[in-house]
Amino acid sequence: MKTKRLNFKMINKSTRYNMITIGGLIIAYIICMSMIRAGSMSNLLQNLLVAFCYYSIMAVSLNLTVGILGQLSLGHAGFMCIGAFVGAFFSKLMVNTIDNVFLRFTLAVLIGAAIAGLFGIIIGVVVLRLRGDYLAIVTLAFGEIIKNVLNILYIGKDSRGLHFSVTDTASLNLEEGGIVIVKGAQGISGTPRDATFTIGVILLIITYLVVVNLKNSRSGRAVMAIRDNSIATESVGINITKYKILAFSISAALAGVAGVLYSHNIATVQSSKFGYNTSILILVFVVLGGMGNLRGSIIAAIVLTVLPEYLRELRDYRMLIYAIVLIVMMIFNWSPACIAWRKKFKAILGDKFKKAEKEA
Repeated sequence: MKTKRLNFKMINKSTRYNMITIGGLIIAYIICMSMIRAGSMSNLLQNLLVAFCYYSIMAVSLNLTVGILGQLSLGHAGFMCIGAFVGAFFSKLMVNTIDNVFLRFTLAVLIGAAIAGLFGIIIGVVVLRLRGDYLAIVTLAFGEIIKNVLNILYIGKDSRGLHFSVTDTASLNLEEGGIVIVKGAQGISGTPRDATFTIGVILLIITYLVVVNLKNSRSGRAVMAIRDNSIATESVGINITKYKILAFSISAALAGVAGVLYSHNIATVQSSKFGYNTSILILVFVVLGGMGNLRGSIIAAIVLTVLPEYLRELRDYRMLIYAIVLIVMMIFNWSPACIAWRKKFKAILGDKFKKAEKEA
């Protein structure tokens, strides 16, 4: 028993924190699956399980940009939109070609992440020279541009290949038997429902591990140094543009993964769902969960996703209660008095656990 205790204590604090977080996700998954099989979970909650996953992925990925890099981005929904449309387009195009569901969905995730990451690099090269409010405004504009471009885009397919238009479906000039895949404001409908709660949890754990490993790596330390003092970081020879683009592109790619998961969980993907309000919602998850606190982002995403759904019966008072909960959570997370109380409470619990271990 002593050897086991010593081995556990030898694990550094960061590793223990990550083990507890991933273990908590796995335990939550097992509990949810057990409840589903026992028939004790409501249909509303079952329908939200995949949403918990892609919103949590979005929160963790945005925390990389806002919390770890220290750059305010208001266009994160644009990268999710790119991943959703690219993934849905690929799956609908290949639904009769690739019969293996796992292979098709995996390829959709990889392609969606790659295209979103590529856009992250392109946008990052341009906008990451800006700071503060200017960066927020430009990223907001990017998200709106992506949404509006996809809102007028029509893509069809026939024996001659793909056809593109920004007018209407008639201007695609498809042959008889040709299909319209992207229908402008109507988006993409009939995407294979390949997303499951199991896949969502796996992608969430992978996202968490990617961000954590980046944060604890040499590149991650450079990124956090840029956040703390970019001038001092540049003065010691660190290429701040390189590391900013690295963090921004990885964050965009992970948002693309969330978009693919989203598009394979609903019947129709529309660009109007990825507007300014979605970016603000994800930013709220990050702020309430704590800047740089990945576990907090996941918890905030889950709580603030399920809360409005369970408050729908209150109708006129639903958003009022939601706003009050946001204010209370903000005070609890950021008020100096609450922070001091939490530290004191944690110290008391730690002393009790140590005392119990000695008595055992």
